[in-house]
Amino acid sequence: MLDLSATSYGLSRRFLLAGAAGLALTGLAACGRKKEAAPEAAPAPAGPPEGSLEWAVAGPWRAQDRPRDVFRHPMETLRFFGLQPTMTVVEFWPGSGWYTEILAPYLAEGEGTYVAALFPEGPTADPAQAALNAAFQTRFGGDRKLYGEPQFSFFGLGTGPVAPAGTADLCLFMRTLHGWMAAGIAEKAFADAFAALKPGGVLGVEQHRLAPEEDQDPVAANGYVQEAFVKQLAAEAGFVFVAASEINANDKDTKDHPFGVDTLPPMRLTAPRGEPADPTFDRSKFEEIGESDRMTLKFRKPE
Repeated sequence: MLDLSATSYGLSRRFLLAGAAGLALTGLAACGRKKEAAPEAAPAPAGPPEGSLEWAVAGPWRAQDRPRDVFRHPMETLRFFGLQPTMTVVEFWPGSGWYTEILAPYLAEGEGTYVAALFPEGPTADPAQAALNAAFQTRFGGDRKLYGEPQFSFFGLGTGPVAPAGTADLCLFMRTLHGWMAAGIAEKAFADAFAALKPGGVLGVEQHRLAPEEDQDPVAANGYVQEAFVKQLAAEAGFVFVAASEINANDKDTKDHPFGVDTLPPMRLTAPRGEPADPTFDRSKFEEIGESDRMTLKFRKPE
């Protein structure tokens, strides 16, 4: 008679081992599938945080103007003036909007307010300035997603307040003072800024700088202004001087150019203003200088 017990034991043992191996393989496969299905970590966001000043300065919408940052130092300049995202900022004569490209998005993200005090308008308005105003308002007033809702006022001879009295945190004069001296409205600019600012508010001035030993032309025909003269105008309007910075200094600027400061970049005149360009004019020396030597001054309206 056959001993079935031994046979049964052997078969049972083989079935048990096979079953265990199968379970092990199934478990390994399941583990492998689980590992493969695990989500990968999200990549870190590139670039500065949205809404930061770094974000506004690096914005792709500034692609054409960013090459000038090496001369204008917008990040350092605005930080020196104490810019904060919730401020109300009034920029006098922003021109085509070089600084507006930074200020408007930054203030819109921070729930601040940007006010552009544009060239004066009316029957006697300069046609070129009127065209700049129109282009400015179309560009910066037409993209609320990026620029928010900038406000527009006007500054010039006979204009009213640039902003309601005592509402601004920061007023900016960015390379504009020589034009106001030529127009006889420099004193009005300081007075209008003083009226617009809150007590404790700041006036920031960036201006082409005349050497202190040079005589100040009352109309600043070459575009350069003495630092002491700017401080005098500010003091007469009631401002207190806070600090000066060499952020925008340029020791290469000899300040004796044939067509004044506009001989240098970015204007690059090759003939007196209003005359046809001279194609034979050698620009190499002026390109090597770069943009002008500029003072950067901070004033405060007393508390």
